[in-house]
Amino acid sequence: MATLASAPAQSLTELTLDFLAYLELERGLSRNTLEAYRSDLQQLGEYLQRVGVGPLDATGAVLSSFVTELAEGREGRKPAAPATLQRKTACLRSFYRHLRREGILENDPTKDLRSPRSRARLPRVLSRDQVNSLLEQPKGTTNAALRDRALLETIYACGLRASEAITLKLSDLDLEAGVLVAHGKGSKERLVPIGSTAIGALNAYLDKARPKLVGILEEPHVFVNLRGHALSRQGLYKIVQRHARTAGLDSSMSPHTLRHTFATHLLAGGCDLRSLQEMLGHADIGTTQIYTHLSTERLREVYFDAHPRARKA
Repeated sequence: MATLASAPAQSLTELTLDFLAYLELERGLSRNTLEAYRSDLQQLGEYLQRVGVGPLDATGAVLSSFVTELAEGREGRKPAAPATLQRKTACLRSFYRHLRREGILENDPTKDLRSPRSRARLPRVLSRDQVNSLLEQPKGTTNAALRDRALLETIYACGLRASEAITLKLSDLDLEAGVLVAHGKGSKERLVPIGSTAIGALNAYLDKARPKLVGILEEPHVFVNLRGHALSRQGLYKIVQRHARTAGLDSSMSPHTLRHTFATHLLAGGCDLRSLQEMLGHADIGTTQIYTHLSTERLREVYFDAHPRARKA
């Protein structure tokens, strides 16, 4: 691997810190992503030290061997999951492209590095009847019931991530215009439409329940716990799982199940992929395309269940 003659010798730790600073300051990646990349590069450093190669001398063959070792689970490690391998490969590509862009390397050793091919694991999605059953579970007019109904309706209506639901603030809502501002990954914001049913549930919660829960507290977040403070991620999961149990659904389902269901139902209803990408806040349309596969799988299930002369291959 060719390094520029004028480039000062740097350790992998120094190169990693500079790379992570670039990702955080210029690309706005989340703390979780930065930590994952830091861990990936630390693992690469352990491998390079073992095979006696410096980070600036690693060739495509060396890096390919590293990825193969991860996939096969050598050195007492379990084989990495396909999604994990894809992330680590993406980290290597991004890291070495950064070094080339900064003039530290002449050539990119990852230009021919291939991600392991795998069939994407399709997320779980609820049917329309299952969604209706779940959303009907918060019954009555108690503060908790009004909050839970508004919470579930909003996540399903807008396809929010768990983090986006619990960080949603009153200033992010414009119920008259029927939109909200979701704060996604990497501090990115996006406008998402809110359906009329969710708007009704939110108005009931904001008018009748939230003032009683919050009391004199100055709490900016929309969804609060019974003590009037911002709802935690754990609290959100418990609410979803509790109502899933009473609806006769798998109690291990998560808020993300509603997000997947939102996306699949929109696509099945005729929403185009680009609009869905925008509403979900995906940086890459390739991430959104999993829902086209999911819709195809669902169509196959319906076909084989309904057609009298069809059999699964």
